[in-house]
Amino acid sequence: MASRIDRTQVVETALRLLNEDGLEGLRLRRLAKELDVQAPALYWHFKNKQELLDEMATEIFRRLFRSVMPAGGPGPDGRWPSWQEMLLRSCAALRRELLTYRDGGKVVAGTRMTDDSFAAPMELFLSHFTAVGFTLEEAARAWWTAYNYTIGMVIEEQSVHPDPVHPEVRDPAYDLDDRERRLGGTYPLAARAGRTLFGGTEEAFQVGMQIIVAGIEANYVKNSGG
Repeated sequence: MASRIDRTQVVETALRLLNEDGLEGLRLRRLAKELDVQAPALYWHFKNKQELLDEMATEIFRRLFRSVMPAGGPGPDGRWPSWQEMLLRSCAALRRELLTYRDGGKVVAGTRMTDDSFAAPMELFLSHFTAVGFTLEEAARAWWTAYNYTIGMVIEEQSVHPDPVHPEVRDPAYDLDDRERRLGGTYPLAARAGRTLFGGTEEAFQVGMQIIVAGIEANYVKNSGG
């Protein structure tokens, strides 16, 4: 007998529960209860929690790609964006999408895509690099570096601001005044650096991306002999 719930229902419900309970609180029994089925019914679709997480991550990326792909084409002036603009725009969109899910960065980190929906956006991203002279290897490494920076930044950001509904609320463990009091006497530089590291996350992300773009540009010029 087939399950009376489908794969899409399971994933959509799991993503909703993720925002309520976080990754640690996402349990298959709770998910089954929410869907009003017995836990074994979930195994028609997913053998274990990791398979569910893989599909959740894939669905997050499907939603992201649907919003980003149109922006990958020509801009208002009819021109295609530069690779720099494409990289900044795409990673900013990735960050925004992941921040809408509690523990969104952790969910996608290390998961495996369950279909090939990622291939078309990746082809478009890589084409921006190769069109101006990057080798495929250089293009792939450039994109992979920026992508992993974005994922890592989101994970760190969500440890400071864990609730996507109230992103202005800071985890008490990251109280900056308390951090400066604890460290200031012995480690004054490390104490003051907390304002930069855990303060304005939007500015921190943008500055980090600018550093990555500058590094990609410098490495490309060096390797091309330009």
